[in-house]
Amino acid sequence: MPELPEVETMRRGVAGITGGVIAGVERLPCPRKPILFAPRVDAFRRRAVGQAVAAVDRIGKRVVVRLASGDAVILEPRMTGLVLTADPPDPLYLRVRFDVDGGEHASFWYWDRRGLGNVRLLTPAEFDAALGPDKLGPDALAVTDASLRARLGGSRREIKVGLLDQKAVAGIGNLYAAEILHVAGVHPQARCDRLTKPQWTRIVDATHAVLHEAIKHEGSTLSDGTYRNALSQDGGYQNCHRVYDRAGLPCPRCEAPIERIVQAQRSTFFCRFCQKRR
Repeated sequence: MPELPEVETMRRGVAGITGGVIAGVERLPCPRKPILFAPRVDAFRRRAVGQAVAAVDRIGKRVVVRLASGDAVILEPRMTGLVLTADPPDPLYLRVRFDVDGGEHASFWYWDRRGLGNVRLLTPAEFDAALGPDKLGPDALAVTDASLRARLGGSRREIKVGLLDQKAVAGIGNLYAAEILHVAGVHPQARCDRLTKPQWTRIVDATHAVLHEAIKHEGSTLSDGTYRNALSQDGGYQNCHRVYDRAGLPCPRCEAPIERIVQAQRSTFFCRFCQKRR
């Protein structure tokens, strides 16, 4: 599932459309499960075509194309979605094409193999209702230890599960939560309400360091090969993973074998020696 580093890489890849004008919106035929696309394409075109692109932002795990009208195109990749400016991995799964006049890119596409993502055009009021501060916590690149502790410090949940809560901190998913906790030296099953202030500080410092490093490597392309950057090229951070999907392999810090457990129906990878449970 694309997480903050992958989606930020997508955002940077299409940021060159800023200053251009949306010239066309086409929903492409696909024989697989249809994505959520709203409003209907005729209404989408009426509101988007002719509008200048004011900015290309990211909120959590979504690319946000802000239009001069105040409306925003939300591209949410979910499990297998991509935002592309180059040839896709397989044209069968292209879902939407946007044509742009005057930008760095003449077109960009939304591609989704499994059809779990969505493309929506939201008014400012709809945006606040769906993605405002009542729905999403602070961005993981900007969260502070005080803020994260205030949002999770009273919870009896395990910290790995807490980090996946987008209302607490936006952008972290299963892969990067495991990597962050290994760097921070915190056991993934430690209860949030039992973590110390220094541990919260280490978690937030590790969050910033891991995510910035992953962005530098343009995200992680896993063994299924689904994730690509906007130019349809692999990311490189999978070569830097410390624990994720490395069960049985040596910990890069102490060389003990990485272990796997299941939390909230998701695999968690950790080192029992570097991440001791107090």
